Amino acid sequence: MTDYIGGNIEKLKKEIAIACSKCGRNSDDITLVAVSKTVGAEEIQQAINHGCSVFGENRVQPFIEKYEHFVEEVDFHLIGHLQTNKVKFVVGKAKLIHSVDSIRLLDEIERRSKAANVVQDVLIQVNVAGEESKFGVTVDELYKLIEHNEDNKHVKIKGLMTMAPFVDDPEEIRWVFRKLRDVFIDINAKTFYNTDMEYTSMGMSGDFTVAIEEGADIIRVGSKIFHNTY
Repeated sequence: MTDYIGGNIEKLKKEIAIACSKCGRNSDDITLVAVSKTVGAEEIQQAINHGCSVFGENRVQPFIEKYEHFVEEVDFHLIGHLQTNKVKFVVGKAKLIHSVDSIRLLDEIERRSKAANVVQDVLIQVNVAGEESKFGVTVDELYKLIEHNEDNKHVKIKGLMTMAPFVDDPEEIRWVFRKLRDVFIDINAKTFYNTDMEYTSMGMSGDFTVAIEEGADIIRVGSKIFHNTY
């Protein structure tokens, strides 16, 4: 049974509203990506029935299957690490790719997007905390990617994404979200071709309220929607 999903979403919306009120933001400005990597079509449909309109998948094969099933109803984001040999399956389908982390990947997205005659929106994944276990570029490398992408007419950089370390107290990682937002603001003050900074994608089930307080535009939440333990 998936009846609990509606209740979870209502609780989540209240938490988002409280976080926004603390920092003078409007909850309508926060895009909720329901991370559906562990669930099937029934659970996704329940989330759609209760107002979710954007879903995130980590791996390409489940992304394709769920995209094809729900393409007429909702948007799908690719939020997990993307290998260059899988780009051809995602381009033109993903509303947003969150996890670009190399020039090689940028150029493959450009090549496939050009062939498909589409412009693919992406985020650059930044490893703010410098964790060896996580993908993402350093802040210094970030600017190299943005400058390189000025020649890629079929890839539009729409912002930045990060994953903070897993901790019991989200206050310990507030600095990660603040740092990403500071970098976002710095880039926004400059002019780059094929870069239109709109989004910071940061914050998951355990830390999204702190991320919102520090300026997140997109949050990626899975367990608080799809687990019957909220």
